[in-house]
Amino acid sequence: MVDSFHITTDEHQIGLYAGLVTAAFAFAEFSTGMFWGRMSDKVGRKPVLIMGLVGTLLSMLAFGFARSLPLALLGRALGGALNGNMGVLATTVAEIVTVKDHQARAYAAMPIVWSLGSIVGPLIGGSLAEPCKNYPGLFARGTLFDRYPFLLPNIVCAGILVVGIVVGILFLEETHREKRFRRDIGLEFGKKLSSLCRRRQNCESFDKCYDANLEEACALLEDEPPPGYRTTEGSPRYPASRSLSPAAPQNGHLPARLRAQIPGLELGRQQTWTKPIILHLVSLGFLAFHTISFDQLMPIFLSSKVSTAKPSLPFHFVGGFGMSSKDEGILMVMQGFYAMFAQGILFPCLAKRFTYLQIFRAAVTLWPVLYFLVPYIVLLPQQYHLLGICFCLLWRTTAHALTFPSNNVMVANCAPSKLVLGTINGAGGSTASFSRAIGPTITGLLYTKGLSIGVSGLGWWVTGLVCIGGAVESYFLEDSKSDNDLGDNEGTDHSTAIDPLSIDAAIAAVMRPEDRVARDLSPPIKYIRDLENDSAA
Repeated sequence: MVDSFHITTDEHQIGLYAGLVTAAFAFAEFSTGMFWGRMSDKVGRKPVLIMGLVGTLLSMLAFGFARSLPLALLGRALGGALNGNMGVLATTVAEIVTVKDHQARAYAAMPIVWSLGSIVGPLIGGSLAEPCKNYPGLFARGTLFDRYPFLLPNIVCAGILVVGIVVGILFLEETHREKRFRRDIGLEFGKKLSSLCRRRQNCESFDKCYDANLEEACALLEDEPPPGYRTTEGSPRYPASRSLSPAAPQNGHLPARLRAQIPGLELGRQQTWTKPIILHLVSLGFLAFHTISFDQLMPIFLSSKVSTAKPSLPFHFVGGFGMSSKDEGILMVMQGFYAMFAQGILFPCLAKRFTYLQIFRAAVTLWPVLYFLVPYIVLLPQQYHLLGICFCLLWRTTAHALTFPSNNVMVANCAPSKLVLGTINGAGGSTASFSRAIGPTITGLLYTKGLSIGVSGLGWWVTGLVCIGGAVESYFLEDSKSDNDLGDNEGTDHSTAIDPLSIDAAIAAVMRPEDRVARDLSPPIKYIRDLENDSAA
């Protein structure tokens, strides 16, 4: 696409401009990541996720209509600035999955979808770009797609985003603990559509069964406990029963007097940037830097011409494998399928036997060895080139599949409160975006410099040094425990713990009656059903 702008005829310059287009997205995402994270803490996760999809849609269309480098940069920057979904998605998963045994599979789901996108995305872009040239029988010259040759794949992606936006509006439930009981018109309409596709008699029998079995449990969770269960003395964990006023503000937020009655709520907000959180964010920065550097250097290394010059070991040698773009694409597709296996099966299995910190440390400790070995693959006999390449790609993919989900789980478990988890993950997204912006630039310049002095491994080895820094930093991380584990420890200070039942009771007290009806279930019933669903899962 950059070549079609006719900026330069130098292949090395084209690669530089292509890197600028990639960096525009990363820098824009870095500048707004914290904003979207804090916004999700204030207005809820669902509105920010929907806005991220809308922003990506606008970015795709702007990028498709770009006929010059400035417009392409603007389109990509727009997508980065309006999309903070990666951090918000991690926050949403943390709020949905509260059982430690389920965290591994839940956090592996996002990388699996990402790997699937890395397979489907290039296929869409490669097959639909320049349709008038590739499919002259379907797309005639002189039409819109001839004037904008890269518009068609972006339109297809925009259509997929429209489907995602509609599904999100109709069926995505809010997970923010303070905002999830607000009235959601889109969700109400989605439930009505779903009810049309279900058999009414099955739904009625299901509801009657629940109403009969949960009547007593609901009574125990009402604002005023039954006479036989009232108490005027507080326990170490739960304060004495209070009568909460049913008056609710129109915006659905908890008033200050009720915030004070929820143990640890304001404390969790004030202690956002704890030492474990900061260390995990720094670790994420190291990860993002060297992984994106690998992703940039490897295709260049594979496509570089085979050198006939005699190497002067241990450092002075150049050359690549002369691999075609088609062969590289096949390798990337195979890598994507293996990544789905590693993230969906290997990581959850290891998480059952080891802690997330143990998995993380093992992966980042061995990872630097890969960067120091990659350049030497070219020195292997030709019949072993493909085997060496596949070995390095599998190593990188396995380490990636183990470290990023582990880091996400540990950040969620270290957060002082899930009410500020959006801000924390937003900071993590900004940190990763900054590293992804500067990583390819630095290592790309070093790789070019290395070729000029006859040391093609310079960029790789500097990346390995950065990875060593991340490995050393990982030994300063502390193992974190989920809420379930904290509740089982005798030494845990429950006086500052945020109790989900207290929060839900306070939210139920300030809800308007019509909002409870709109949600189809009263908050206590929904709370119990969520617990039953978690147990069944």
